[in-house]
Amino acid sequence: MTLIDLITPTTTAPSRLQGLPVAIVGAGPIGLAAAANLTERGIDFVLLEAGDRIGASVEQWGHTRLFSPWKHLVDPAAKRLLAETDWVEPPADSLPTGAELVEQFLAPLAALPAIAGRTRLGVDVTDITREGMDRTRTTGRAQTPFLLRVRTADGVDELTARAVIDASGTYLTPNSLGSSGLDPLGLPEVADLVSHALPDVVGRERAAFAGRHTVVVGAGHSAANTLLKLATLAEQEPSTRITWVIRNATAARVSTSPDDELAARASIGARVDALVDAGRIELVDRFEIVRLARGLDDEASVARITGRRGDGLETISADRIVNATGFRPNLEMLREIRLELDDIVEAPRRLAPLIDPNVHSCGTVEPHGFAELTQPERDFFIVGMKSYGRAPTFLLATGYEQVRSVSAWLAGDAAAARDVELVLPATGVCSTGTAAATSGGAAAEASGCCS
Repeated sequence: MTLIDLITPTTTAPSRLQGLPVAIVGAGPIGLAAAANLTERGIDFVLLEAGDRIGASVEQWGHTRLFSPWKHLVDPAAKRLLAETDWVEPPADSLPTGAELVEQFLAPLAALPAIAGRTRLGVDVTDITREGMDRTRTTGRAQTPFLLRVRTADGVDELTARAVIDASGTYLTPNSLGSSGLDPLGLPEVADLVSHALPDVVGRERAAFAGRHTVVVGAGHSAANTLLKLATLAEQEPSTRITWVIRNATAARVSTSPDDELAARASIGARVDALVDAGRIELVDRFEIVRLARGLDDEASVARITGRRGDGLETISADRIVNATGFRPNLEMLREIRLELDDIVEAPRRLAPLIDPNVHSCGTVEPHGFAELTQPERDFFIVGMKSYGRAPTFLLATGYEQVRSVSAWLAGDAAAARDVELVLPATGVCSTGTAAATSGGAAAEASGCCS
């Protein structure tokens, strides 16, 4: 099958696909936007969410305020659908928390009958393939339904679909604490002392951090947000200690241009730097973690972090470790899908050059849609934060245009699918230099430096 075949829409579904829905994986902002676009197109779909509620991953960092204002967070198709209800659009220039994004936008959108009736919660998609075909079989492949294996409270089940939009995000698959990309030796021994990115340190998780020594690992906006929250906690609980560990000489991703149109993000680096200069945060740079271990005897509740620094090894003790090293896509669920991914950032190959964090900021990403997201597996699309692979330069507005274009293509509207437009806020460079580490930030599909 050629690329021309892959990017030429079919207006009439082959018989085996006739009557099957489009499967959307993930009911976060991008998955719900896909549902809104398919609703407008009159295309049947099923929306599958692993969590027990809409926007479950967003809720995990719901205490965190986004950098982007509401005007960049509401999908146009969703807005048109909600305009027909009593929904009140939030003020365009205000900055919501993750919880407010869910409450004021995602939940009302998900409650629309056309979407609610097609949504299944508590459905974890573990594998995607073609019905009766592994990735090696070719004959009749494009006319064969997709098969999604799912895990629910009732056990393991399977369902079929004519197309798949994978908007499952990356928040549940963080990068490793180890600089090699592998988990450090000894991680299972101290796993209970390691927190995911963006813990609620001044709220529901306060007891785990107050009066304790926390080591935050990572050089991006997730790390910066957590450092600022810990500094607030330390003002209230003076015995709270904060150490910031990065593997490079500087935290370049937290630095942005003075003319950054996302003002909330533009100030975050300066605030963290001021805390470091004042001695309220201890910065340990050029530290590459190689091993974790439990403390002995009276320090059994302490993690010992050993890292390579310069020509030798150093060890840091901590009560808690926050893994803010960024995120990566879950590709294991797609082992039987034919994919064409960039070797470095694990994004769709035609999209990767447009989002390379060593070259692009969030605001310099070119408009793109179904053509850049097309895979050798016809009618299968990775969208949203997951489409960016390990690159942290994702904005919700980018994902909304992706699913608009993909929905048009699935509807057979080639002209609309190819007519991609995207206006992004001017931003500073999220990553500079040669460092290839990926760090996340407070973000909607959790998490890019730009959301």
